[in-house]
Amino acid sequence: MSRPYLVGITGGIGSGKSIVTKIFSLLGVPIYDADSRAKWLMENDAELIHSIKDAFSDKAYLENGKLNRPWLASEVFSNPEKTELINSLVHPRVGEDGKQWIAANANHPYLVKEAALMYESGSYKELDFIVAVYAPERIRIRRVLLRDLNRSSEDVKNIIARQMPDEEKKKKAHAVIVNDDQRLVIPQVISLHKQLLKSALL
Repeated sequence: MSRPYLVGITGGIGSGKSIVTKIFSLLGVPIYDADSRAKWLMENDAELIHSIKDAFSDKAYLENGKLNRPWLASEVFSNPEKTELINSLVHPRVGEDGKQWIAANANHPYLVKEAALMYESGSYKELDFIVAVYAPERIRIRRVLLRDLNRSSEDVKNIIARQMPDEEKKKKAHAVIVNDDQRLVIPQVISLHKQLLKSALL
């Protein structure tokens, strides 16, 4: 095989993607966190920085070179066209960065890419297997409010409304991990890990 088996992990805000990917990481699987890399690239990729300033003005960055997140969020948050614009700038750069990461980790049987907007960005098309992490909405809202003290319940509901519905994600995925504070997550991940190792070696 010319490249490792590629596994995507997705799920809405507060579903527990990070917990699931942490378990895969402890099992020795390399993890690419697309959302974290996007944030890094927005402050370190010269081409992307130039594109963002061009599209949103120099106000998008602070004097120290850091992204002016509150300002940019206020510009993009409630404007679908601007959301689409920022995504059209960031997603291709993350895609290129991801390809370099895959090449650097090609000695592993399979790799995991984590992204909230895997279907929305189209990045799922490059993956061999998709895992959706699921939790009921009320649990997700509670988790985010405990984690992000600056967000209101309304903020979280707005984010959820802009993401693909859970039921649709589950239908599109090859496997679903339930993280509802009732079912144990670790046994689900270990079982899936064994399945993925078999698939990767076929």
